[in-house]
Amino acid sequence: MNHIKKFYGLALIALLLSALAGCKKDLLSVTPKNQLSDATVFGTESNADIFLNNVYTDLPHLNNETELLDQFSDNSYVGAEWFDARQMIYTGAIAPNNMPVGPWGMWRWARGTNSNNDGAGNYEFIRACNLFIQKVTASNFSADFKRQKLAEARFLRAFFYQYLYIAYGGVPIITDVLNNTTQGNEIYRPRNTSAETVKFITDELTAAAADLPLTTSEYGRATKGAALTLKAWVQLYDASPLHNSGTADAVGDAGKWAQAAATYKQVIDLGVYSLLNDFGAVWLPASNNSPESIFAMQMTGAQNGGGRREGLYGPVVVHGAVETWGNFEPTQELVDEFSMDNGKAINEPGSGYNPQNPYVKREKRFYQSIVYDGAPWQGDTIYTRAGIGSPNEIDLNSTRGDISNTGYYARKTLDESIKGNDNLNCSCGLENYMFFRYAEVLLGYAEAQNEAVGPDASVLDAVNKVRTRGGNLPTVQATYGNVSQQQMRQIIHRERRVEFAFEDKRWWDVLRWKIASKVLNGPTHGMLITKKNGVWNYDPTAVVVTKQWNDKMYFMPVPQVAIDKNPKMKAQNGGPDNWVNGQNPGY
Repeated sequence: MNHIKKFYGLALIALLLSALAGCKKDLLSVTPKNQLSDATVFGTESNADIFLNNVYTDLPHLNNETELLDQFSDNSYVGAEWFDARQMIYTGAIAPNNMPVGPWGMWRWARGTNSNNDGAGNYEFIRACNLFIQKVTASNFSADFKRQKLAEARFLRAFFYQYLYIAYGGVPIITDVLNNTTQGNEIYRPRNTSAETVKFITDELTAAAADLPLTTSEYGRATKGAALTLKAWVQLYDASPLHNSGTADAVGDAGKWAQAAATYKQVIDLGVYSLLNDFGAVWLPASNNSPESIFAMQMTGAQNGGGRREGLYGPVVVHGAVETWGNFEPTQELVDEFSMDNGKAINEPGSGYNPQNPYVKREKRFYQSIVYDGAPWQGDTIYTRAGIGSPNEIDLNSTRGDISNTGYYARKTLDESIKGNDNLNCSCGLENYMFFRYAEVLLGYAEAQNEAVGPDASVLDAVNKVRTRGGNLPTVQATYGNVSQQQMRQIIHRERRVEFAFEDKRWWDVLRWKIASKVLNGPTHGMLITKKNGVWNYDPTAVVVTKQWNDKMYFMPVPQVAIDKNPKMKAQNGGPDNWVNGQNPGY
């Protein structure tokens, strides 16, 4: 199988990783205690490639995480009290000394900056990229090797900076290899503004895209399309209301939207990517590296072993046996976003929705994404209704272990052929973790173009490609006729939520659209199904915990220990990002 090359020389790898992990003195210096000389680590193209391969493995894939980003959002409820979402997001309790670890430490600043977990963070990974760029640039390696590998390293560095940007806004941009022994206080750098951070990331990705190949036989490596898609995503985030003092219905700079649309159009025009016809098959191992996949962590043992999604997220009790941890609990709010099969939302006139028979005539993505009361799973029928003795009966009050609090389980992203218990024991899920797929390009383009110029033919075409895939829904025109810019915005927002459910996208959309105060404030609902007078009644009912959103949490606080150790950051006040002593507003 073609994939990113299997890492070889295990002893060398261990030493390389030990070298990267050796920083303790200062958060931004990260001086490695090298156990191998530079001449060995960067002495050959093969050894240098091993180093870069290990940087790829630092990308935050979430196929083995107990808590995913959808659990931070309004797509999934979290019943376990010890989860960060339950302790910090639901209670509005994030603070500079009380930060969520986050899935895979996605926004971890650096080692030692998070009280809950002392793992490596983005600045360690950025330093590894800087070291690779410095050494390979100065090497005698072939021109072809240097051109491609330096572009890959710049892509990876931009990827890590992207996570810092979308979490914190402006951050210190560091492109050299800091050394506290030789540089002293020069290792400390101030925060760059949000605008400067965006410009750095997008400039880097423009340069990387120019040198990256259109396609690669080594799946998992960066390509031109991956670099442009990441660039477009950062531009989309920068154009959104969060960075332009707007709301979801009063968005900002049309020029920024146009830039994002233009970059997404570049990806479309590459002619490399297309949608799979079967939405439900997108995440199965047989579809790994399909034409829909733009950039993915390989889960075939090359970059990582297998994943544990099937044991962590599916229905809890199957054929009478406990199979999973049930960590995905789709909310009624998410379920209600799936359209009817005629293309209309359930609350629109003419939709045909029956609240007392809510699971009939829904769009195909509903049945491919959600395990609901009466749905089949692995040859069993999952019942979440009350009063029939089902082990999966809804548990609104979190009193029965892992049983769903909402009456729903996840189906999408799971391989139904793998039993949950087997998966937990063997980590044998082989579906890739996709950072970006082509549907995101289409809907990203549609959103940006709609905000820039309105719902022109290209916007309709992009949205319709996603809606009509595999006969899922009729076109926008067939459903609604002519639509306004605001109507198209609502359609696109709903499409994004449904299309990317359980793919760790919703949290960032909620933040960038500035709708958290609306959707992450108040009760979360499940579906309580009870029999009354011989008739089953379907009642959307609040689960036990009510969410309390705090607007300062649109940005994460910079870890206080990072500010305390960096006088140049601590001295920063005001400016376009309204920092106080280097900290984000409200903290």
